[in-house]
Amino acid sequence: MIKLVGLTGGIGSGKSTVAGMIREAGIPVIDADVIAREVVAPGLPAHADIASAWPEVVAADGGIDRKRLAAIVFTDPESKARLEAITHPRIREQLAVEAKRLAAAGHRLAFFEAALLVETGSYKQLDGLVVVIASEEAQIGRVMARDACARESALARIRAQYPLAEKVRVANHVVDNSGSLLDTRSQVLAVLRAIASSAK
Repeated sequence: MIKLVGLTGGIGSGKSTVAGMIREAGIPVIDADVIAREVVAPGLPAHADIASAWPEVVAADGGIDRKRLAAIVFTDPESKARLEAITHPRIREQLAVEAKRLAAAGHRLAFFEAALLVETGSYKQLDGLVVVIASEEAQIGRVMARDACARESALARIRAQYPLAEKVRVANHVVDNSGSLLDTRSQVLAVLRAIASSAK
């Protein structure tokens, strides 16, 4: 039986950095974004459902233009709910397949990295939740550097998200990624030790 722990955070909080440190420690991290891309590949049922609902998002190569699809669903709650109904059950199925594969390979612990674990309530189906946080200033700086956007734009995107404080409220462990990478790494290793000892 594999223990599957959620890993989430906010934009610019450094969730991917922490995921990398977990992988370096020898523990697999299943990336929700990778699964989300896999389940909408041409030839699969989710691709057909999306193409039927929004034919304009099918790219010239037959794949889904994710940016165009995002532009539609994030401005229309009804479209967003429809897309989630198409993709979320298939993402859950694929997650279960991946977890089973890792368990068969002898892993006793894995992480599931996803942005919306708290917002969707799906963290409740996992064996724990790690939330990566950072100061608002650190988030702003990272978003500006990553997306080459203005401070106001970065701040607006951060404040449009579900508050980090609400994610922390339901977390089993918190990693504060406001400081140095060395400091973050020591927190990650402490969290991994705590999870390993609770599994005994």
